[in-house]
Amino acid sequence: MTKAIWVLIILVVGYIGYLLFLQWEQVQVDRENQRKNITTTAVQGDSLAGLPYQLDPSLRVAKERGAVAFRTWYNSYERQLEDPRKAWIELELCIVLSRENPAEAKKIFAGVRDRVAPSSPVWPRMKELEKTFE
Repeated sequence: MTKAIWVLIILVVGYIGYLLFLQWEQVQVDRENQRKNITTTAVQGDSLAGLPYQLDPSLRVAKERGAVAFRTWYNSYERQLEDPRKAWIELELCIVLSRENPAEAKKIFAGVRDRVAPSSPVWPRMKELEKTFE
């Protein structure tokens, strides 16, 4: 009888351990999904702070007109921009300039890379483009 009770206790403890393990795995999956959701929502360039609202329409027009207009816009308003939006705009400028002036695009990218910290919302976008501009 004593042996049967010990076997029952061991089975119950094993089952409880198994349930705790399943719960722990579920928490890990939830954390990973939450981290992915935060990363994808944080990497929306239009939602980043640092661009005065008055400049937003002119930025959109400059992007539509092409590389020369975008570069001219950036040179005109660079001092009014702040990070993280400034870094995002510079990365967009790098992409546009990469076809026409790859050396300048690499120079701009190097400046962004040196300035942006890993905690910045622009960091994932910069890491995506890093292989292209190095």
